[in-house]
Amino acid sequence: MVDSEESIPQNHSKLSIIHYPLSINIVRPVSSPLPLPISERKLLDRAQTYLQSFVARHAAAIDTDPEVLRVALQGLGDLALLALKVPRAWQGAEFSLSNYYCYQESLARYSGALAFLQTQHQSAGALIARGTNESLKLEFLPRMGTGKVLVGIAFSHLRRPGEPMLRAEPTQGGYQLNGHIPWITGYDFFQDFIVGATLPSGEILYGAMPLREMVQPSGGKLNFSAPLPLIAMESAQTASARVDEWFLPEERVVAIRSPNFLGEQDRKNVLYPSSLALGCARGGLDLLQKVSQQKELPFLEKAYNALDRDWEDCRQQIFDVLASQDTRFELRLELRSRAIDLAGRCARAAVIASGGSASTQSHPAGRIYRESLLFAVSGQTPDLMEAALGQLLPSL
Repeated sequence: MVDSEESIPQNHSKLSIIHYPLSINIVRPVSSPLPLPISERKLLDRAQTYLQSFVARHAAAIDTDPEVLRVALQGLGDLALLALKVPRAWQGAEFSLSNYYCYQESLARYSGALAFLQTQHQSAGALIARGTNESLKLEFLPRMGTGKVLVGIAFSHLRRPGEPMLRAEPTQGGYQLNGHIPWITGYDFFQDFIVGATLPSGEILYGAMPLREMVQPSGGKLNFSAPLPLIAMESAQTASARVDEWFLPEERVVAIRSPNFLGEQDRKNVLYPSSLALGCARGGLDLLQKVSQQKELPFLEKAYNALDRDWEDCRQQIFDVLASQDTRFELRLELRSRAIDLAGRCARAAVIASGGSASTQSHPAGRIYRESLLFAVSGQTPDLMEAALGQLLPSL
């Protein structure tokens, strides 16, 4: 349970306050980014200690201040927690699905902004690791776990119907990219990002590009917007980009996939992002329980107990599916939409129980509610949109 959410004292510098918790009772990696004997359980315990001792206390600042978020992200790197989906052969942790789920859930419980930002990096690591470019693996993967190299992703536009927003044309020695990238999270955090572009064949090119303004000697341009004003997790600095005549050499190609690759991955992985929604829901329940104990109103305790039972039931069903490897898409989709609904319900309950104070910008109830809105639409497909609306409107 989150005991407190404190702002950084005004009479101290941010960094002096922020770095302190990183040293308390946490074993920091010294030489190898991830020594083989370290178990997944031990890494999860380290993560939990860090989240409770530091992230929970500074969640409000992490949500609004990119510099505080930057230090929180590096705190995960200091504990070698930023390459959990990368094989050990590449100095990743190679977490099991269930342990990675627990990790993501815990992050979202304490800070949606930190969970959302590092998820981009974790996904980039997995994409590179599954790719076909061995030199890129050698360049990126061994340093991703500790945050010495930070990489984002930008391919949500591939889910949009209609004409491709970013095209890639084969040319001598590589590909020429032109178009618009509407959503890139992590500007000024990540050094590079993995972009998805559509080839004339309909296949999808995934390639590594720098996450900064740049003009190539050949005239190619990469221009970014200012960070977009968002209702949630604005500190993660999501921007858009314009790509003009950008030359992507063969050496920066991560992989080329079939036209249906992203859709197939969305169906296969539909359940996994529910970890973020469930974590957000747990954060709402933490706050609801705290308010219930403070106000000593019987109906608040009753509300908490009812939502807590729903949360436990949903979570147990999800872990049953993960353990059984049940691949039925309809079941996984229903559980994902149920987790989204729970996040919204628990967040709203925290707002209502907190009363008028929840309307202040710095109140944790408002932050958790805003996070629930973003997790409701993150990675959205038409199937997920329909299922999530079905939770609100059973007759739909």
